[in-house]
Amino acid sequence: MSARFVDKTATACMWFAGMIILGILATFLIYMLYKGLPVLTWDFITGMPSDIKAGGGVGPQLFNSFYILFLSMLFSIPVAVGAGIYLAEYAGNDRLTDMIRLSTESLATVPSIVLGLFGMIIFVNMFGMGFSIIGGSLTLMLLNLPVLVRVTEESIRTVPSYYREASLALGATKWQTIWRVVLPNALPGIITGITLTAGRALGETAILIFTAGTTVSRFFPNFSWGAAGETLAVHMWYVMAVGLVPDRLTIADGIGALLIITILIFNLAFTLPSKYIQRKLTGSSR
Repeated sequence: MSARFVDKTATACMWFAGMIILGILATFLIYMLYKGLPVLTWDFITGMPSDIKAGGGVGPQLFNSFYILFLSMLFSIPVAVGAGIYLAEYAGNDRLTDMIRLSTESLATVPSIVLGLFGMIIFVNMFGMGFSIIGGSLTLMLLNLPVLVRVTEESIRTVPSYYREASLALGATKWQTIWRVVLPNALPGIITGITLTAGRALGETAILIFTAGTTVSRFFPNFSWGAAGETLAVHMWYVMAVGLVPDRLTIADGIGALLIITILIFNLAFTLPSKYIQRKLTGSSR
């Protein structure tokens, strides 16, 4: 059997596997959008939900989804980027570093429902926050941290060492080198990690059921951190599990389509600037 034949066979298998994954994704997206797009009217997207009557909207849930996401990333990004910088630039190969990496990897493997129960015990009960936006955001931060730390560390490690050496040779301090040379070059990778983490957090349910609750404020929009914080994903679970509205299937279809469109727009809004920054930094025209 010739090497050329083996190469072509392996290439064909890889293409076939890729097309299967692409086909599954396309089938899922087309079906969800086909069922949900007719539901997405302005009244549905911005209206108040209804517990009993048909025709309710998801305006507060949409607002809560982005508000909780914003707060969780606001809490997560400084800690994660700081930890990633420490692990990549300052930490040596000692027990403390090994313990930090082990803790990060262990936190990444914890099921989200366990994090939700932990958040309910600590933030909802012990700290007396109740089912609130702030409780959900702090718990969601625990889901975001492991991925952001690892992505930040790996992005910083991919920056060539001669960038650091050139900066230090010009008289810059270590922190000036990190802030003005390393981080700008690692920024595209960090933005990609933030995008993936945000997309995952936007569709999270188990954590927020136990911490942010399954109700919304009577006022919309409500920026209070102590307000109830049901999100789109949680509302979909709620109407299908215990909801009494007669059009719950229609609501679920609409929420599914709205989540897909929202996540796609969100990813594009972060991916395109990341590509632009990467081209500017590398001088590439592609």
